[in-house]
Amino acid sequence: MAYAASQDPVTGLPRFAAQEDYLREAMTEAMGRGSRVALFYLDIDRFHSVNETMGHSVGDQALRLIAERLRSQVAGFGRLSRLAGDEFIVVVAYRPGEFNPLAFAEQLRRRMEAPLAVLPYSLYFTCTIGIAEFPDNATTPTDLLNCAEIAMARAKRRGRNTVEVFNNEHAAELRDRMALGGRLRDAIIGNELVLYFQPQVNAQNGRIVGLEALVRWQTPDLGLLPPSRFIRVAEELGLVVQLGRWVLDAACRQLRAWLDAGHDDVLVSVNISMQQMLRPTFIEEVREALRASGVPARMLEIELTENAIGESETRLLETVTELKALGVQLALDDFGVGYSSLSHLKQFPIDKLKIDRSFIVDVSTESDGAALARAVIALGHQLGMAVVAQGVETEAQLGFLRRNHCDLFQGFLFGAPVDARDAGRLLRHRYLLPGAFASTRPDRTLLLVDDEENVLRALLRLFRRDGYRVLTASSVDEAYDLLARNHVQVILSDQRMPQVSGTEFLGRVKELYPDTVRLVLSGYTDLATVTDAINRGAIYRFLTKPWNDDELREHIREAFRTHAAAHRPET
Repeated sequence: MAYAASQDPVTGLPRFAAQEDYLREAMTEAMGRGSRVALFYLDIDRFHSVNETMGHSVGDQALRLIAERLRSQVAGFGRLSRLAGDEFIVVVAYRPGEFNPLAFAEQLRRRMEAPLAVLPYSLYFTCTIGIAEFPDNATTPTDLLNCAEIAMARAKRRGRNTVEVFNNEHAAELRDRMALGGRLRDAIIGNELVLYFQPQVNAQNGRIVGLEALVRWQTPDLGLLPPSRFIRVAEELGLVVQLGRWVLDAACRQLRAWLDAGHDDVLVSVNISMQQMLRPTFIEEVREALRASGVPARMLEIELTENAIGESETRLLETVTELKALGVQLALDDFGVGYSSLSHLKQFPIDKLKIDRSFIVDVSTESDGAALARAVIALGHQLGMAVVAQGVETEAQLGFLRRNHCDLFQGFLFGAPVDARDAGRLLRHRYLLPGAFASTRPDRTLLLVDDEENVLRALLRLFRRDGYRVLTASSVDEAYDLLARNHVQVILSDQRMPQVSGTEFLGRVKELYPDTVRLVLSGYTDLATVTDAINRGAIYRFLTKPWNDDELREHIREAFRTHAAAHRPET
């Protein structure tokens, strides 16, 4: 009985619970000698799929082989034990300078990638490892284990098959878990949670067409806490389903209030965790929330994350199909940063793709970001989905995305999340940033770029007489901003500027705005550079200073004619 209590029957390894005394002694000894103790929390990635698809007998054989592999790696360094399931613990006591915990963890991780022969199968596994150290991170065995587990969990969220070392940011997460965990259940029951709402606006005119519901925790002592402070705590304590149910019910109640106020053409978007969505009772919970509030299903939108599509695909497809049958809208959040394949995407009845904010940051200045954003927009439209750009913060981003036919926008440019009362005020006004959405002339816009102000003034006087809408920029950064916010057909740029040459600038503009007609005007001639730029299509024509007014005006008229011919509709 003592042996069974201390040894794992599957792997033959010691159970971690029976090793805590060893860990405590190692920490005490390290304190006296000025040495250190590292604890490695190792989790086998997606091991559950082996048990589910091949049976527990194969799973147990795999665990025994994994244990043997780890034992050979750990021998001579420290103690190996099994915590539970597919989780293992390694404890290493060492003197500073004699052992590198991160390098050792990387060795374990790489060794795990080698195939395992569990006849008749060859199985491939990866692992995720969290590291915590005494005395830096904790002073008791339990706290050290908690620290390593938090580091491992963060590594999992970064994509698995990686190593994470516990640090100060993790320490704040641990403090939150300890301080907030015991209070969260009471907060859900005691109505300390509130919903904030961030508007989603139509790309054509800035009209609010939806709001995303975002939960906040109004604590009596810590003030208003954002979800980043307590969502992970809810997940770890198994409260995320209860939290999600509260959000769903509260969102439907608020929709009812807005519906009674006459706002019958707006929807509210709710984030739902996979734990909640895959519950057998979830569809009934949605149906009950709609029934109790009397809200039409079309006014409720449920968001799922891209990574969720790759997990429990069959069950999730059944769930979202039932949601669509109810009439609920579906959105795929943070698209572009997950792991779903196009085959997954096309079979799910998604109504909206929400482009992750990381694709929006440099969309108006970097060709890679612009290309990715255009690709996601085109993909969404080809699949019959509306596309929402998240994290829109500047008018330059707004202008670029409008030009590239994005359907909806959400971000701080249109406002931070606000409480229900302020959201109601926004709905009564309904239109945001009318200046940014004001219609501009669709054609004959000329952009002049030159770092010499006197040259810009002279060119501005020259071209205004021809009726163009003329924009001027004294730097390439200013030019990028104007290009993003305006529909420019023709660009005339100086060749020699402080940041980049005109041909370099226009080469990047070609990638960002390929439909523009681009000309260089310069007093300096580098024939090789100019020839190369023309051959690459970066520039349409090279013109020299000083210029002849009539000839320059004719060149610009011809450039506009070229643009019009290229965009003339076919008959």
